Amino acid sequence: MKTTTVAASVIATLLVGSISLNVAAQDWKDGTKDAWIDGKAETTLLLNTNLNSFDINTDVKDGKVTLTGKVESSVDKALATELIKSLDGVKDVDNQLTVMNEKEGTSEVVATLTDSKVATVVKTRLLFSTDVSGTQIDVDVANGVVTLKGEVASDAERQLALKIAENTDDVKKVVDKIKVVKKAS
Repeated sequence: MKTTTVAASVIATLLVGSISLNVAAQDWKDGTKDAWIDGKAETTLLLNTNLNSFDINTDVKDGKVTLTGKVESSVDKALATELIKSLDGVKDVDNQLTVMNEKEGTSEVVATLTDSKVATVVKTRLLFSTDVSGTQIDVDVANGVVTLKGEVASDAERQLALKIAENTDDVKKVVDKIKVVKKAS
């Protein structure tokens, strides 16, 4: 009886010890993998000539990389995210980087791109409307202000063209330079 109890105790001890070792080994593997990812992330940022890696901190937990620190622009912030996302073993990136100095001119570029987008959308909507002579209306956009110039056959058509422009995203104001020209029958 004592032999059976001792044998059962030894087996239980070995079993618990084996499970503990497996859990410890898995924790060690996860910790090592995170350290390996962290090293790759730090090296990737260091080797990139567009980023100051000394201003960016990386922390890794279960394959998720958290970026903290500061960068010069929103482009640098996006670049850091993309560089880290591309690394093997990275499951997710939490980019908490602070943009310090958005370069002057960046807002001008964004404004120009937005104006181009607005002009394209308004012109396309005018062309696709069967009730507006879209080919007879020019669309100019500057700083969100849309200027419509051209000729239409009725005041209702003019008003519709103006409403189409007004209802477009990112439009601040619409300037009406459309002429109503009655065509002779």
